[in-house]
Amino acid sequence: MKLTLAEKRKSLITSIFILIAYVFVFQLSALLLLIPPVGDIVSGLIDAPPAEKGSILTGWWSFTAGIVTLLIIWILVFADKKYFDIFDGPKASVGEAIGWGILGFFMVLFGQSIGVMIERAMGIGAGSENTEMLLEIAKFSPIMILVIAIIAPILEEVVFRRVVFGSIIQFQNFWVSAIISAIIFAAIHFDFTHIILYTICGLIFAFLYYKTKRLLTSIIAHVLLNSFVVNAENIQNFLTNLQ
Repeated sequence: MKLTLAEKRKSLITSIFILIAYVFVFQLSALLLLIPPVGDIVSGLIDAPPAEKGSILTGWWSFTAGIVTLLIIWILVFADKKYFDIFDGPKASVGEAIGWGILGFFMVLFGQSIGVMIERAMGIGAGSENTEMLLEIAKFSPIMILVIAIIAPILEEVVFRRVVFGSIIQFQNFWVSAIISAIIFAAIHFDFTHIILYTICGLIFAFLYYKTKRLLTSIIAHVLLNSFVVNAENIQNFLTNLQ
């Protein structure tokens, strides 16, 4: 259903506060650790070898910041009952949304395979420094796995699909909205070597949200994708053992 002018204003305010929470709580709050008293106090709470402290601290800080950000978003959305009612027509049922979410995961894998071929043709090697860094942190701080596989995908879908894509599509067509939001989504990962792969993911996630009119769909696809990435090595070892 279309929002009234008053509801659009309320939705805009909600979106602004969600962006503020995402940027300053989830993305930038770790900068507080650079302040000597704060960093020293928090680091002192961790009983681990010096070489592992940084990763453990990063993992737990990211988890805590993610949970706090999710709580803030829940409060904001709870106060704005129609925040997700931005499309005309009926929403897909929950069952359909789940089905499209699972299908969307395979769509993203297919899209990424095309992206990899494009990158290879451009002389870009495989492997993401951003992903490798996060997985390295997860080795010393397993709680980071929850951040990568669940918390981050939920937050990114709310921000880049509902806030960015959902705001633009109210005055632009699907393709303009999807491309802009996908490029912003790709850029925020700061892995510009593989910006094509991230942009493809963003386009598919936007399509899933637009198709079903439920953010649950793109969240499921995104969670499955990140969970697959986190467990890729274990899956590969399992398949090798079967041979």
